[in-house]
Amino acid sequence: MVEDIKKDATQRMQKCLDALKASLVKLRTGRANTAILEHIRVDYYGNETPLSQVASVVVEDARTISISPYEKTMVGVIEKAIFASDLGLTPNTAGTTIRINLPPLTEERRRDLIKVVKSETEGTRVAIRNVRRDANQDVKELAKEKIITSDDEKKAETEIQKMTDQYIAKAEEVMTAKEKELLAV
Repeated sequence: MVEDIKKDATQRMQKCLDALKASLVKLRTGRANTAILEHIRVDYYGNETPLSQVASVVVEDARTISISPYEKTMVGVIEKAIFASDLGLTPNTAGTTIRINLPPLTEERRRDLIKVVKSETEGTRVAIRNVRRDANQDVKELAKEKIITSDDEKKAETEIQKMTDQYIAKAEEVMTAKEKELLAV
């Protein structure tokens, strides 16, 4: 019973950490990264389709992303989708290839992005603590129903706290790595 609660809590905390990593990948650093375009969807014959399914997206060099649509007719549609996105990127079309040049980040923009990183990390910490709270409540229910002893309850709560501390430390590591990446010129 207690092991199931801990296993469930571990899985949920890992999902919180994975969600943090996924959201931070979308943040633009100084380098080109195809992940910043992953959430863009284009109108492909009436269906909202991920950009990666209608075009080849590759990093050409440190500041350039190249998009090669599988069909020539998709060039305009892809351009519109990139303009409409919240990324603030300007696509340049040369024939059937779309290039996106990423301008270098200003110091002010870097500081703003670090604030976003810290905010996302704090949200993850809160989510991890919520998982801890839920797990502790489940353990208390077992103790209340006399399924486990109070000693087992205390032991389980201690183990859940250790697990929480580990995942919060992992979130801090992810935050620190992203901050270093943002501050690198």
